[in-house]
Amino acid sequence: MPEPRLVTTAELARALGLAPRTIQKYRKDGLLTPDLESIGGHARWNIERVREELRRIAAERREGR
Repeated sequence: MPEPRLVTTAELARALGLAPRTIQKYRKDGLLTPDLESIGGHARWNIERVREELRRIAAERREGR
């Protein structure tokens, strides 16, 4: 199975229809963790994994957690 493609925060935000600041806030708040972080602190993300995480977060919020 090939390695998943990792994208920048801007590419992730564009793919998910979110603002890059939203991704950055979720990261700062500990809701999302990048798949890779460079020495300089730049995040790289797997779009499908983040999409699943956001679904889980939304479901938990609907359930009142």
